[in-house]
Amino acid sequence: MSFSPDVIVIGAGVLGLGSAAELAARGHAVLVLDPGGPNASSAAAGMIAPAMESLIDGLSPDHAALLKRGRDLWPAFASRHGLILHLDGAEWRGEDPDVDIARLHALGFAAERAGQGLFTPDDWRVEARAALEILSSVPGVTRETARIEALDREGDTWTATADDGRRWTAPAVVLATGAAEAIEGLPEAVSDLVGRIEPIRGQLTPVRCATPGRVLRAPGIYATPSAEGALCGATMESGSRDLTPDLATASRQTRMGLGLTGGEGRAAAPRVGIRGASPDGLPMAGPSGAPGLHLALAPRRNGWLLAPMIGEIVADGLEGRASRADAAALSPLRFVSPPAARSAG
Repeated sequence: MSFSPDVIVIGAGVLGLGSAAELAARGHAVLVLDPGGPNASSAAAGMIAPAMESLIDGLSPDHAALLKRGRDLWPAFASRHGLILHLDGAEWRGEDPDVDIARLHALGFAAERAGQGLFTPDDWRVEARAALEILSSVPGVTRETARIEALDREGDTWTATADDGRRWTAPAVVLATGAAEAIEGLPEAVSDLVGRIEPIRGQLTPVRCATPGRVLRAPGIYATPSAEGALCGATMESGSRDLTPDLATASRQTRMGLGLTGGEGRAAAPRVGIRGASPDGLPMAGPSGAPGLHLALAPRRNGWLLAPMIGEIVADGLEGRASRADAAALSPLRFVSPPAARSAG
């Protein structure tokens, strides 16, 4: 093919497209290969929610601070790529708002009593599908519809081969394939890393109703503003790759979501995506240990939140630059035993 990219990105979720956009902004010619259709990022609500994620999951101060730093990269990222960033904040309706406020304050987030619960200005959002469309058309990024079934490296060049026989070559590859199984031809150590990723099925239900003014959350449910009215979700079903919508879940999400918004509405077609999670709940981002091969994988449910940070870490690793301090916490190599430890075992 006439087009010779500097980098091939495999996967067009927010981590793949975010990494591609960062690389293109630095002057790289980037080819994104993806089978097309919905993915976990397009099925998501687009929440950039370090405060609520830290509260709901009981995160440590260090983990919460990392999420907050990821969130802080969003204004520049959105401005650079023409994304609309909504700074609405979020409302949480839990059993004891005062306890939750104290917990958020201890983690460094702003929070105050509001209505039936608390309000934090520290959580933001984007319209996920619109943002993916914009990132797909960033100057310097070319996108092809292809299902990659094999990778191989010869000399300093990687070759990606699609199931229809098409082939593309580049010096570097970014693997952003979500919770998919390892592609044939990956080095064994990288296949092992991919094999550590746990699939987590998530379903949300769009509801046609009066649009809430900001994200509303309660135990087991959220309702986020959208062009349709509200997106209500989402499940976290560990170990499942089933993309079939569950109608009982959709009914429950509609009922609970309307309970948050306080109005009437009706459900549209549910969205289902398969997220990937690493053993410690943090993404795998950066050099894989194999020459020219970089990972942007396993964000659990924080893909949208951490996309700018992951894109920066991936681009720094590909360029051989010293990266931000957070790169060490997200390095895929944290799951690889040192040679001495392997031989001792």
